[in-house]
Formats: sequence, C-alpha cells, structure tokens
Amino acid sequence: MRFLSMVRITENTGLQPNAQLMADMGKLIEELTREGKLLDTAGLAPTSDGVRVRLAGGKIRVVDGPFTEAKEVIGGYALLQAESKEEAIELAKRFLRVHGNEWNIECEVRQVMDPCTA
Repeated sequence: MRFLSMVRITENTGLQPNAQLMADMGKLIEELTREGKLLDTAGLAPTSDGVRVRLAGGKIRVVDGPFTEAKEVIGGYALLQAESKEEAIELAKRFLRVHGNEWNIECEVRQVMDPCTA
C-alpha cells in the first residue's frame, strides 16, 4: 500500500534545517529508498511563491500566496510504501525524530487510493 505523509509546519518561524539535520535526513532517505519504503520525497517552496486554484460556483479563481488564513502549511511530503497503516505511521515517526527537539512539526499520513479501488 502507498501512503502520503504530508509534513505540516508553521511557516515564517525562521527555523531553518542545519547541516546535521540535512545529513541525518539524507541518511534516512537513502536507507528507506534502498529498502523500497520511500518512493519519493521533497520539501515545498514557501506559500509566498505558490498559488491556489479554486473552483466555486462554476468559476475558477487563482489566488496568489502567501495564504494568511493558514496557520500551518504543507512544508513537504513523503510517498511511502508500507504493508499497513501502522507501518506508515512508524515511518512518519522516523522522519519526525530526525528533526530533534527544536522543531514543532507534524505529519498527516493518508493512504493513497488506487483509482480502480476508490
């Protein structure tokens, strides 16, 4: 089964990944990729560089970022391959643990539905 782990962050805290975090994350990414547990991962550009495309009442509207109404935003993601939801949760915990004590982030983990079974 595939799961999407969306990393939620509070934007504009000024907290940046240091060299140790990047090295530790690189090791974890390499390990999980080699094991076939990590299919893809990336961080996302800040909301100030993004847009939202909305459909409402049959009309499409494009709204430029930043999105002031959002306290937390998706800062990155990991596409995981796991045997169960519980395993996907454990993989998300490993990503969070790499960040140490100074970060306040969370992962939302959701199963990716196959179009044929949704």
